[in-house]
Amino acid sequence: MFWSTLLMALQEIRRNALRSFLTMLGMVIGVGAVITLVSVGQGTTAQVTADIAKMGKNLIMVFPGSGHRRSGTAASAPPFEAADAVALSRVQGVKAIAPVASANVLVVYGNRNESTQVTGTTAAYLGIREYTVASGRAFTASEEATGQAVCLIGATTRDDLFGSQDPIGESIRAQRMSCRVIGVLASKGQSAGGMDQDDLVLMPLLAFQRRISGTTDIASFFLSAADDVSTEPVIAEIQSLLRERRRIPAGTDNNFEVRDTQEIARMVTSATASMTALLGAIAAVSLIVGGIGIMNIMLVSVTERTREIGIRIAIGALGREVMLQFLVESVVLSVLGGLIGVLFGVAGAFAISRGLSMPFVVSPGTILLAFAVSALVGVVFGYLPAHKAARLEPIEALRHE
Repeated sequence: MFWSTLLMALQEIRRNALRSFLTMLGMVIGVGAVITLVSVGQGTTAQVTADIAKMGKNLIMVFPGSGHRRSGTAASAPPFEAADAVALSRVQGVKAIAPVASANVLVVYGNRNESTQVTGTTAAYLGIREYTVASGRAFTASEEATGQAVCLIGATTRDDLFGSQDPIGESIRAQRMSCRVIGVLASKGQSAGGMDQDDLVLMPLLAFQRRISGTTDIASFFLSAADDVSTEPVIAEIQSLLRERRRIPAGTDNNFEVRDTQEIARMVTSATASMTALLGAIAAVSLIVGGIGIMNIMLVSVTERTREIGIRIAIGALGREVMLQFLVESVVLSVLGGLIGVLFGVAGAFAISRGLSMPFVVSPGTILLAFAVSALVGVVFGYLPAHKAARLEPIEALRHE
């Protein structure tokens, strides 16, 4: 019986092909919009997560920052010292540490110049931040210890200053300091915050302090936790150690900040997930609009086929059979619209992801959910017309012109 009812529904849909297509269009747009927007949101999350991962694996960053006294006034935030790096390197779970001091400096080579970030650090910085040397070499221990005027440059800085010329062995001027280029870093692209990670100059920390900053201050520490260690206890021990070294009284706020990439990833993922859910909810409204369109056209169909319904009831058809016929027609319309919408949604997500150069992510769960909702819409919005058809009085229906 069900198959014969389904066949009748398909015949009725084909008989009014244009009207049926326009009815399904609401479901096509609704399902397609949900899949496209949710997939783009998931792709954005994947892109941001990948960008954060580029900063370094198990990366922990320590910055001086203004705390607040109980009175509400800002407390001083002194910079770090070299002795702090030695103390932090002994924290259990810390694999490597790199002290960092940086400044935005005009860098000149020949008649070319650019303003870029010059960073004083150690060779450990490369491993912690997952930079690789594309050509040349990194600092040696003796160059770090003596503060030699040598430097590594990022891919963007190389292109801006040297173009196609090989920069290895050439000297560039950073502020009043001349340093010899000994290496070029492989490109990393933009960070999650949109900063160009290839627009930089790295030099030994001691050389930066002597020639550029003129102080022994350290602006921040970059630490790498061991692969099999959770960053939470490491961060807790770092905070305890720095509170002791910076003589922060109990009950007062820290005058430094400790962050790790996992925390940043959680924050960003939570924000993008909320935005994705919002976009999906907005798109889902069109499913309701499509359902209203199906209910409207099915009510029209019941009115047009009133005499047919009366004849069927008169020759013995039960009310539930008539109700099932119209309910199946409604569900078939919504399901066909859902299937077409899935195709358009996947195609739309693919086109947008390629256009925005982001990962193409389509969750099977999203597709199944959107398709299931489209079928449910057919049932819910098809019930009223089907119920109306099933309750028609056969005598009144036969008199209908």
